Amino acid sequence: MDKFTTLTGVAAPLPMMNVDTDMIIPKQFLKTIKRTGLGKNLFDEMRYDDKGAEKPDFVLNKPQYRSAQILVAGENFGCGSSREHAPWALLDFGIRVVVAPSFADIFYNNCFKNGILPIALPKEDVEKLLDDAARGANATLTVDLQKQEIRGPDGGRIRFDIDPFKKQCLLEGLDDIGLTLQKASAISDFEARRAAARPWA
Repeated sequence: MDKFTTLTGVAAPLPMMNVDTDMIIPKQFLKTIKRTGLGKNLFDEMRYDDKGAEKPDFVLNKPQYRSAQILVAGENFGCGSSREHAPWALLDFGIRVVVAPSFADIFYNNCFKNGILPIALPKEDVEKLLDDAARGANATLTVDLQKQEIRGPDGGRIRFDIDPFKKQCLLEGLDDIGLTLQKASAISDFEARRAAARPWA
């Protein structure tokens, strides 16, 4: 998993409440177990019409937001089923940060395990960031995980809270497997002692 320290990128506004995981990545794309290739189907039903053509009014289809790395959204983002494909699709598109007033718990935790920083902020702060994001290609935000702050295009700063353990995992690029591998030496020592004590097992 890639480390997350500081990110400066274009922010795309998606001021919708209750964006569920089926909206993020529809069920027909869940057949793969690969974490790559899902970005093209992110928000599929909102991005494309029945013939597969892009809907020009959808935010991520607009030229100024095609390379967005930050998504500013509404309340209860990531609700619905607990599909890990949702953060996979966001990450494959290029989204590394999602800002919203609130998140569904399972989606929120899945983001950290996949290198995405979900930031929950008071509604009034999200409104400010939505206003910044509405500036298109000039909507550049800087997210500093170490300092736990978001810096806007006009120099404004918004502080955010984050669990210290989750923060450290992102800073070091550690998912569940990475955390386990940190104990590889202790695990090997235990297995060697166990094999010596119980050679028949």
